[in-house]
Amino acid sequence: MTTLTGDILGHPQVGVHVSIIGDVLFHPVSLDNECKEMLSNTFDLEMAPFSIGGSSLLGSLLRGNRNGIAVADIATESDLDKLTSFGEVVVMESGVNAAGNLIACNNHGAVVGMTIPGPGCEIISDVLGVPATRVRVAGQDTVGSSLVVNDSGVLAHPDVTEPEASIISSALSVPLMVGTVCFGSPYVGAGCLASNKSVLAGTGTTGPELNRIEDALGLI
Repeated sequence: MTTLTGDILGHPQVGVHVSIIGDVLFHPVSLDNECKEMLSNTFDLEMAPFSIGGSSLLGSLLRGNRNGIAVADIATESDLDKLTSFGEVVVMESGVNAAGNLIACNNHGAVVGMTIPGPGCEIISDVLGVPATRVRVAGQDTVGSSLVVNDSGVLAHPDVTEPEASIISSALSVPLMVGTVCFGSPYVGAGCLASNKSVLAGTGTTGPELNRIEDALGLI
């Protein structure tokens, strides 16, 4: 198990720039060797340099699990051809172009923002091979930015309500705790990147915040 703090492309919002899907870590093509080595040593996953529609914000544009991948509708045909080599792919259509911000999932279940209509939720469920549930986190649709999830737990925005927390925990089949990253940011999904074994949190994340993240995700 590894727990580190660091930046991606000079930004502490590491969950915005990198996406872990199954055993693959998708990272911006422009990462320098030092950063790639940090990610490789921290997560011990297959490293996949990638962009979506020319954007390096992979954490905001890609979400998935070992069964499938959801991608924003700005993906090009070339992007989709490459992604299908990693699993089944669903494109988030109807102007929903931030799949990573609107979905949080593990290998047990998925939650999606209310912006995504019911039929879209069903398609996501089919592709990811798990039940999917529509919900808000702290009254917001950006569930991917407000949750950090692995197969052992979920860390949530500290203002998540009790009814929301109950739905999320049940949908993902893991216990839920609340916390912050990057010295008080409630958008834990944007400021943290997690696998089932390791965590990278944005620079500025404090020791107590890291302890909370590890506890929530079953890494202690």
